[in-house]
Amino acid sequence: MILALADLSHDFGGQHVLNGFSLDLPKGQHSLLLGPSGSGKTTLINLIAGLLTPKSGTVIVGGELMSALRPAARDDLRRRRIGLIFQTLRLVSALDLRSNLLLAQRLCGEARDEARIVELLDRLNLSHRAKGFPRDLSQGEAQRAAIARALVGKPDLLIADEPTSALDDVNTARVAKLLIETADANGSTLLIATHDARLREFIPTTLQLAPLALAA
Repeated sequence: MILALADLSHDFGGQHVLNGFSLDLPKGQHSLLLGPSGSGKTTLINLIAGLLTPKSGTVIVGGELMSALRPAARDDLRRRRIGLIFQTLRLVSALDLRSNLLLAQRLCGEARDEARIVELLDRLNLSHRAKGFPRDLSQGEAQRAAIARALVGKPDLLIADEPTSALDDVNTARVAKLLIETADANGSTLLIATHDARLREFIPTTLQLAPLALAA
């Protein structure tokens, strides 16, 4: 089991965001975490990644108890096991794309592997942007760069937060297929948190967040 969540509860200012939430995600089973905006998807991602501490319950990633670790150990587990694709591109603006990926590789604790960077850039059709800066990337290139950054550490679990929310049907299909193909090629399990029901066509395994269970 790559991810096991048991009876997670969390609140902000006394208002429940999660209440007794559980999820098991086997290795290799790509899944959607589907729910409307404000349903708690981002909170759940932050709990899985160890960026938040649950009020109660447990988070186990790759057999390691994330929710019981101290902050530094959580950071280490996240770097080793999880790749996060955020809605905004999180690259260092002063570095070109190749250098950003090398930096991300080092932060993940991986040995310097320039062949890995070349492979990722080629797979994601970004080789021509290796020496380009984040400001030079088109929207589509920025999306692919975010995927490359998340995959550079060879994560067991790849999490994407609303990757298609602003895209039309054609580009939604393109991004969905790209995420699935690159996750499979990397050996990563993909979890997409989204309100975009169009993604059911590509990832039929879906967990629907019920408004009564998750109220923001």
